[in-house]
Amino acid sequence: MTALQTIAEHLTRHRQTVTCAESCTGGLLAGAFTSIAGSSQWFHQSFVTYSNQAKEERLGVMPDTLLQHGAVSRETVYEMARGAKAVAQADYALSISGIAGPGGGSAVKPVGTVWFGLSTPTESLEQMQVFSGDREAVRTQAVEFALNFLAKHLV
Repeated sequence: MTALQTIAEHLTRHRQTVTCAESCTGGLLAGAFTSIAGSSQWFHQSFVTYSNQAKEERLGVMPDTLLQHGAVSRETVYEMARGAKAVAQADYALSISGIAGPGGGSAVKPVGTVWFGLSTPTESLEQMQVFSGDREAVRTQAVEFALNFLAKHLV
């Protein structure tokens, strides 16, 4: 069973919902959720907040968080997930912010660096991964990681 199938079955069985807040993946995670027939039972909305301004306005990410830590950080994905969960009134929220490339990387945050946030009914988690490949490969790997991250933490 795939991570997406596990998520769909769990959320349907427990009458729970999920939302997502995406930056570098630009809606690909929402696209994965909606690729499952019947996903409207457990997926109602998502947020593509590519700019810092959108993260602040739509999700309540604090300007100081972005200024001090940057958009690609543990602190930002934490606030993105918490904000998305609150706005959507969902049981779970996944957030993704990263550097898909080919430019934009640095020695501290190289191209392929992606942070993930997850807010569940019982906890908030953040994790960073560095993916390789071109822009599309980084984005695809980020969606797969996010789905597995959620599937492992369903309650």
